[in-house]
Amino acid sequence: MKDERRCLVVDGHAVTRIGVREVLDPDFQVEEASDWREALESHTCTGSFDVAVVELDGRPADGEPAGAAMIKALHKAMPGTGIVALSRRAERHSANEAIEAGASAYVAMTSSAECLRTAVEAAADSDTFVDPAADDNGTGALTRRQRQTLQLLADGHSTTEVAHRLHLSAETVRTHTKATLARLGARDRAHAVAIALRTGLIE
Repeated sequence: MKDERRCLVVDGHAVTRIGVREVLDPDFQVEEASDWREALESHTCTGSFDVAVVELDGRPADGEPAGAAMIKALHKAMPGTGIVALSRRAERHSANEAIEAGASAYVAMTSSAECLRTAVEAAADSDTFVDPAADDNGTGALTRRQRQTLQLLADGHSTTEVAHRLHLSAETVRTHTKATLARLGARDRAHAVAIALRTGLIE
């Protein structure tokens, strides 16, 4: 079908590639690649893809990129292709790593087929999606107050200004900020804001 969307599945495990194919059939024409070399060959020989599902936990072989490095390389080599990071673990810091590398979406292998389909659809439409399971371990979910604090910091307000707007003490704002950095796995405020913007936690 001429208008059928195309998906490239890059994973070192044939069973995983077959599983993704079955989930996406018949809405996507799926091509498979076991590594970086095959992914580039497929892209060169068959044309561009709407989305690529990439194994996040793979180990590099023969000097080729794997995991987040592969996502970053594919993002550069295949501009316009949405990338879904597929991980064995549902962890917020893994999701952050993947999205910072260039992925549009993140989903755990332990999640449902519907979750994978949602992630692929989002990436194909240039939207962002993070598997809700990544927040279930408590490392990624932010409280309402933490989101408010981070949003105001992203808007350029100082700690004192945030405290005034939220009717809190400056020390309480600093406590919320430290907790937010820990939950997001961020190095500093700027990093936390970048993560939150990319994952849709704030606007």
